Amino acid sequence: MSMTFKKLSRPFFAIVTFMLLAAQPVLFAQEPTEQPDSTHQEVEKEKFNAGEMIIHHISDAHEIHLFGDVAIYLPVILYTDNGLKIFSSSHFYHNEKGFVNHEGEKDSYYEYDGLVMHHEHIYAAANGGGLSFDTETGEVNNASVLDFSITKTVAGMLLTCVILLLIFGSVARGYKKRKGSAPKGLQSFMEPLILFIRDEVAIPSIGAKKADRFMPFLLSTFFFIWIANILGLIPFIGGFNITGTLSVTLVLALIVFIITTFSGNKHYWGHILWPPGVPLPIKIILIPIEFAGIFIKPLVLMIRLTANITAGHIIILAFVSLVLIFGEMSATAGYGVGIGSILFMVFMFFLELLVAFLQAYVFTLLAALYFGDATQEAHH
Repeated sequence: MSMTFKKLSRPFFAIVTFMLLAAQPVLFAQEPTEQPDSTHQEVEKEKFNAGEMIIHHISDAHEIHLFGDVAIYLPVILYTDNGLKIFSSSHFYHNEKGFVNHEGEKDSYYEYDGLVMHHEHIYAAANGGGLSFDTETGEVNNASVLDFSITKTVAGMLLTCVILLLIFGSVARGYKKRKGSAPKGLQSFMEPLILFIRDEVAIPSIGAKKADRFMPFLLSTFFFIWIANILGLIPFIGGFNITGTLSVTLVLALIVFIITTFSGNKHYWGHILWPPGVPLPIKIILIPIEFAGIFIKPLVLMIRLTANITAGHIIILAFVSLVLIFGEMSATAGYGVGIGSILFMVFMFFLELLVAFLQAYVFTLLAALYFGDATQEAHH
């Protein structure tokens, strides 16, 4: 019982530590006193912006921010009119320039070697250098470049793949060494999960005869999504939001769409293009709906996964923001709100651990159902 409590308490103390470190500059700030106008302007300039902080943490970036001024700068790989350029993103982040946008708000961009980065998008520098934008719409007029950079999301995906290889490599070696013996260590943890996907997801949805054909994809998808979701919940490693990124879930959904489409048999396509036993007037209405369903199903997979994971991150960050917002008012308000925010955020953290598993399970289950629908035989 005591060991279980220790294991469960570790994430709690990690979250509390994160909250205290994040809130420290605000909570221990002195009450403002009467000062010259220039000082008031500086305070207003650095006023905490919750929306900006949340969007920054859930968005992709060319760096992995750890804490304070500590960050891992990722390689920038671009193809421009002058050819291929490869350099560290630190060159951008160490050359920040400010300006006032079309809405009269303070904004910034980064410039290096004839290139500018604005809100993590990289462009060619305008004539004479810098950023050029439409004064009415705020749209950037600079020419875009082909960006093949290793961003935070890409780095998170690579880290997830490395973890997968280490886990399954270790399990495979264990089975090879102890062939016919009971699983031990990591094997004993992974085997029930693998059997769960096979016996409770693949076989009931696809059928015992055809389930093995799709098991490699289903297992890879389940563990990739689950581990990627867990990485996004670990404090101080960069705040990954891998499956909360549309481009990642789009590719996963696209693979499901391709497998379903090419696995579809005559019975599957017959029900979509010419439903049997349906009167002709109903077929005219039903066929377009069934055909649209081919594309709607993977689209729903993509949106569901992205929305659920991103929403969890936003909720946790929103409670962090509450502490900082009230902390700007006074240290007492910061501490008062901070206690409730921390407790609720810890609750959300444990809930997100469950959501991380559930979203991987739901995506895998729906993919299996689509595969089973595409490969089922006609019933007479």
